[in-house]
Amino acid sequence: MNYNQELIIAIKAVEKASSLCNAVQASLVSEESMQKKDMSPVTVADFGAQAIVIHELKKTFPNDPIVAEEDAKELRSDPLLERIVKHLESHLPGLSEEDIISTINMGDFEGRNEGRFWTLDPIDGTKGFLRKDQYAVALALIENGEVVLGVLGCPNLSVDSYDSGQNKGTLLYAVKGQGVFMKLIDGNDESSVTVSKVSSTAEANFCESVESGHSSHDASAKIAEILNVTAEPVRIDSQCKYGVLARGEASIYLRLPTRKDYEEKIWDHAAGYIVVKEAGGEVTDCNGHKLDFSLGRTLKNNKGIVGTNGKIHEEVVKAVKQVLIG
Repeated sequence: MNYNQELIIAIKAVEKASSLCNAVQASLVSEESMQKKDMSPVTVADFGAQAIVIHELKKTFPNDPIVAEEDAKELRSDPLLERIVKHLESHLPGLSEEDIISTINMGDFEGRNEGRFWTLDPIDGTKGFLRKDQYAVALALIENGEVVLGVLGCPNLSVDSYDSGQNKGTLLYAVKGQGVFMKLIDGNDESSVTVSKVSSTAEANFCESVESGHSSHDASAKIAEILNVTAEPVRIDSQCKYGVLARGEASIYLRLPTRKDYEEKIWDHAAGYIVVKEAGGEVTDCNGHKLDFSLGRTLKNNKGIVGTNGKIHEEVVKAVKQVLIG
């Protein structure tokens, strides 16, 4: 399959959701909300973005199930519902509160290993969103356990990471076997992207989470020492890391386990996974095992994430195992 129609609808959905997130961030995120760790702006954007993406998908693919992060069961009694509806007025006109709740809850699918379904993270990078830094709207299509399409909307990521003041708002998208393309979220001109050509780990640089709670920075430092990596790590939030890896601005992405019992969620990785793979890179878990998206809502058979430009993958996985296992 060429998935042309799926890609068109997915891009439209992520663009509309990114627009809503930008509006919420501009109007609701303030110094006060950050100081108080007020999560309400994220809640409004999370639910709003999920409603938009699911609404767009269901118009064209009504029989496709969706695995999404948010659950709106408790939203009816939440005073934030009024704010969510208000922000959605211009994006989903005519939908009632009950319509919006019902749409959000269409993301309650549990996943499966046969057939197709979508997986969505309406805002990946909660703390980045609150800091007005990097976050992503991440949407992927999974078919018979394989990720076949992915769209990453990165509203605060410049098309060129080295030019942070211009051309902000990047969309990366990939279809299995067709490569990766990038454009401005509100633009039309696209360009193909590929991973870095670095073949020596000593020339590589890391991309990792800002939050140490998401990935062990101490372990990353030990791995860097083994690999003779001396460049400072690029620390950004969300699946934007996959985008930076895919377009060659980093050569290694590590998400190292911080808890033995933690299971990675499929929506946190599916879109970024195919973007990196189609750009020529490799993504596995910390043991070098393929990521298994066929087991429900989590990657329960995988531990951690290692992404690279492919050329240095085996060497990086070996170092990761050396540090984590000893």
